[in-house]
Amino acid sequence: MERGEIKHILEAILFVHHEPLLIERLKEVLGNVDSQLIRELLGELKSEYEQEERGFIIREVAGGFQMVSHPQYAPWIKKIYKTSQTERLTLPTLETLAIIAYKQPITRPEIEEIRGVNVENILKNLLEAKLIRIVGRKEGLGRPILYGTTRKFLEYFGLNSLEELPKLEEFMGRVEEMSLRHSAAQNEGQNERIKNDKE
Repeated sequence: MERGEIKHILEAILFVHHEPLLIERLKEVLGNVDSQLIRELLGELKSEYEQEERGFIIREVAGGFQMVSHPQYAPWIKKIYKTSQTERLTLPTLETLAIIAYKQPITRPEIEEIRGVNVENILKNLLEAKLIRIVGRKEGLGRPILYGTTRKFLEYFGLNSLEELPKLEEFMGRVEEMSLRHSAAQNEGQNERIKNDKE
């Protein structure tokens, strides 16, 4: 295959795939194409989109590559998708997730000591959502389960690695902002239903 054709194939794959794709996976799909060439062509596509000021960009997330809408168009996209994935998480869930992200590996009793409340159901929900995983057991009495974040967590928050996590205060500020937006969206929906009922 010629370089241009490989580039077009990569563009088409990223366009239809909703999750970040690893270079290794793209290599499997393309066959005998060198990993370095794949990375190079993805870099070219990324630069082209940025130079042409397209409505979408290619970003590296959780070690893979993903085509996403440009952040500056988020207000319009939010009008289409009233509530984003991240906003659907409750404030207590986001707080628990933040503790795990910054303190991992961490046990349930350690999380509960920080939060001051029972987190059993929250941990269950986060495990089901595949945002956290069991990473082992802590040495000592009862050998409690240790929790850590997953690759999906990185995808969820648009991070390439845990090193990209902002300072805890900044992260919690984002969490609070998400919660307020979620509450506002819920109130707006409720007011709309009440208005429709009256009509």
